Amino acid sequence: MLNDPLANVLSGILNGEKTGKQKYSIRPVSKVIKDVLRVMNENMYIGEYKEATDARGGVVKVNLVGNINKCGAIKPRYAVKIKEIEKFEKRYLPAKDFGILILTTPKGIISHREAKEKKVGGRLLAYCY
Repeated sequence: MLNDPLANVLSGILNGEKTGKQKYSIRPVSKVIKDVLRVMNENMYIGEYKEATDARGGVVKVNLVGNINKCGAIKPRYAVKIKEIEKFEKRYLPAKDFGILILTTPKGIISHREAKEKKVGGRLLAYCY
């Protein structure tokens, strides 16, 4: 039974990176998972990903590029104001300007850098570095 599909996907990607795999298949797939993968792809932590369908439903196949040192879901999903983002950067990321926090905001799922540019707060979903 899956309690947190996002956490399962991120731990699976991290395990695939550590074992040196080139591809990772994700099932089940949701809009949130696809958006988190999009943000990770934009920041070059993963390669291209393709959505496919098979007899049991949707599958996303991710190309791993070996750029991830650590990634994971943030629980509980803290509500963050623009001024508080730096506090969570210090908590979850090892150094300034190294890694990303992924937030869900009224403007969509974006990285913390985009949230600062757009001056919008939201809820923390995940981190990656």
